[in-house]
Amino acid sequence: GDLSPCLKPGACVSFSGQAKPITLPNDSQPEPDIAIVQRLGREYREHHPYPGNIFWLIEYANSSLEKDLETKSKIYAEVGIPEYWLVNLKKLHLGVFREPLDGEYAAKVTLSKGTIQPLAFPDVSVSVEQIINS
Repeated sequence: GDLSPCLKPGACVSFSGQAKPITLPNDSQPEPDIAIVQRLGREYREHHPYPGNIFWLIEYANSSLEKDLETKSKIYAEVGIPEYWLVNLKKLHLGVFREPLDGEYAAKVTLSKGTIQPLAFPDVSVSVEQIINS
């Protein structure tokens, strides 16, 4: 499903199929499957979104599940990404990671149905089933 129409005018959605990495302080440039970032326009011609420009990230994981669950969640928490969603394609559930604190996410929940509101967009309800089955 397309998240773009749901989001406020100050955000844009980037898909990894468009080769849009993000830039982290450790000079790494991961390419999350979906990045919801501030709409800055020309600034992104000079650099990829920094952690402070990112509302939340979504990764789809099957063979990369362990890496996305352990390594990436820690990296994203360390740099202060406020929200990280991990779609487990093996078990068909959504892991939601929030509240980065000391290199870990303090709030973690697993969902398989219902709706969820992203922290940056509390007025938007996202179908868990739609995210899992996209």
